[in-house]
Amino acid sequence: MPQKLTNYYQVMIIKHLSEHKKIWFCFALSWTILIAFLCLVKDSDLPSIGIKVSGLDKVVHFGFHFIFILLWAIYFFASKKALTIKLIATLVICSFIFGVSIELLQGIYTTTRQADVFDVLSNTFGAIVAGSMASKILKKQSN
Repeated sequence: MPQKLTNYYQVMIIKHLSEHKKIWFCFALSWTILIAFLCLVKDSDLPSIGIKVSGLDKVVHFGFHFIFILLWAIYFFASKKALTIKLIATLVICSFIFGVSIELLQGIYTTTRQADVFDVLSNTFGAIVAGSMASKILKKQSN
């Protein structure tokens, strides 16, 4: 694809995202609140889907923080019209701190949940994978 056409599509994507930055902020903030709610509410208050898979909890934690990074990265990209490696690293660190905080709150303030270091590892792995994907996209765009 010619460079001129590629640049045109990049400009159009940036323009489209910028027009909807408030919506992306709402998505990212809502996702953050949803993670906190689902991790702190009593297990018995959540609907059961009847699936018992070993390790599914860790996959869910991975997915929570993977999407957390992607939504916040899209929001910051839309509002700043740029995404840097430093910003991606900051988002991954924020995800880690958020995940550790949720686990500490589970251990201290809930009676039906407990803090789990493997949940923190799953959260962190999800954030790092999403951050790596975002940085690869960033490097590809800068070429």
